[in-house]
Amino acid sequence: MIRFAALLAAALLCAAPAAFAQGAPERARQEAEAQRRLDALRAQIKTITAEQRSVDAERGEATRELRAADATVSGAVRALRRTEAGIATQELELQQLEARQAELEVGLADQREALAALVRSAYALGRHEQLKLLLAQDRMSDLARVLAYHRYFQADRQQRISGLMAELRELAAVAQQITDQRQILEAARAQQQTELAALEAQRGERAGVLAALEARFKDRAARLATLGRDEKSVLKLLEQLQDAVADIPRQVDDNRPFATRRGQLGRPLAGSVLTAFGGRLPDGRSSDGLLIAGTAGAEVRAAAPGRVAYSDWLKGYGLLLILDHGDGWMSLYAFNDALLKDVGDWVRGGEPLATVGSSGGQGRPGLYFELRRNGQPQDPKPWLRP
Repeated sequence: MIRFAALLAAALLCAAPAAFAQGAPERARQEAEAQRRLDALRAQIKTITAEQRSVDAERGEATRELRAADATVSGAVRALRRTEAGIATQELELQQLEARQAELEVGLADQREALAALVRSAYALGRHEQLKLLLAQDRMSDLARVLAYHRYFQADRQQRISGLMAELRELAAVAQQITDQRQILEAARAQQQTELAALEAQRGERAGVLAALEARFKDRAARLATLGRDEKSVLKLLEQLQDAVADIPRQVDDNRPFATRRGQLGRPLAGSVLTAFGGRLPDGRSSDGLLIAGTAGAEVRAAAPGRVAYSDWLKGYGLLLILDHGDGWMSLYAFNDALLKDVGDWVRGGEPLATVGSSGGQGRPGLYFELRRNGQPQDPKPWLRP
């Protein structure tokens, strides 16, 4: 029996590498297949987006002007966010360098103190002691011991001096790095100020475009017909997106069905609700979601895990991001100034998706949030955490 167990263990040990070798190509095949599906998904949604843009372009110059103005602001916001992320990284590096500098300075102080004590000891030990011992022929053993001490102290002192010099060189290098890093930070902050000024100018230009459009369409009905939401077009888009992502496997940690999340969804934006589900939006349209007040540039976050199915401009919604949550559920985030995720990206609940804005012809910054099942609007309020 013992012999059989040993043979079995040996067989398993031999088989394990083979099984691993067989498993590696299978994992590679699965990864390649997942990437192929993702590429196909992006290509399919890109086609859908292009079709949507073509439809928008056919609806007149006003839509094109508004889209172009929103795109300019979006580009400025994304550039500013990249600069701000770079500043955050550089500030962290500067903090680490300054911490290293403080650590080296403490170490240098300790080294100096130890070296000074060693020099004092060597001086006290060696003061005329060698001459006295040489003259005292009966104390040769003491002479040998003192000379050994001298050699020890000399070697230790040399080692400490070398270490001190090395730390001084490192401290000088760190000090230079800190100087360089501060210069980089100053340049980045100057760039940030330039980008902020450009962003404000572009927002001003967009406001001018919007004012011109308002003057051109003084009648609310005419404005809604030109710039407002086309429900049939939106439903068709959602249907196409749902079909496109239907066979893409989920790749997030939280795989709970969306239907079990009632009352548990995170709020996409912390702010007061300006228009509730079924109310009237500022332009007179009926609200199929929630209009939430916000500050331009604030982060819009995913209400639940999902995959980005749409990330582009859409008539009546401005810069819009749509998350697919599976089982026919989708969440829509509209009126943004910049979109931070691309089609096909998986996101976790609470992850930043966009920045608050007023794209799509809105008069003030805010987020328009919809929740839809099989294309049909649902009241988000019962689904959101209190």
